[in-house]
Amino acid sequence: MAGPDMQMRQIELADRALMYTLKRSARRKTIGLKVSEDGLTVTLPVRVSVREADAVVREKASWVIDRLERRQARTPPALKGVDGEMIGWLGEELRLTVRPHDKARSTVMREAEAVVVCVDRHLDPAGSRKAVLAALKRWRKREALDLMTPKLEAYAEALGAKRPRVSVREQKARWGSCSSDGSIRMNARLIAYPESLVDYVCAHEACHLLVMDHSPRFHRLLDELMPDQRRRQRALRDTRPAGGAF
Repeated sequence: MAGPDMQMRQIELADRALMYTLKRSARRKTIGLKVSEDGLTVTLPVRVSVREADAVVREKASWVIDRLERRQARTPPALKGVDGEMIGWLGEELRLTVRPHDKARSTVMREAEAVVVCVDRHLDPAGSRKAVLAALKRWRKREALDLMTPKLEAYAEALGAKRPRVSVREQKARWGSCSSDGSIRMNARLIAYPESLVDYVCAHEACHLLVMDHSPRFHRLLDELMPDQRRRQRALRDTRPAGGAF
């Protein structure tokens, strides 16, 4: 839902009606366009008119449509939480096995190439699916934290930076973020991608422990830490993760 400084607009673009999010920002000097999982967002300086936003979107129509179509092609189908579905895991797929049990709390465990979720046998189908997805998200966050924390600590040590405080969240738009107090927040969904791309995001966020912006100094640090970082950045942008999204 759009906040007080945001609104949804519809515009006729090529042969389609496009909905986009319009934001105002006192910090922006020019109009900014961004395509993410939430679609197109246009950010306007405070004194720029809405008509100018529409004009820029029309001017950049080819770019906007291309980015939206690429994003749609990379978006995996939504996981429903039923037996037999495939879950993305470090670039591979794990089969979801749902087993009923007599406990109210759901449990998750790995068995070879499968993820087994045990759920309360008294739940109706909709309740079972909801419980499966909730259990999988809790498990994914724990697994992601166990995987990413030592990577971030190792990169921080290599940079001579203080050991970060690491947390994992379910985030839509950002793979990771670093605060000035040395806290790094990672996106649990990243664990569906190949480990080399997980490593890239960890290295990127570790460099922010020393340089908070994306200045040339930041990129020099990242190049030293990971010489092929630009290739990995492109791969992260272009890779569709395996399995279903949850």
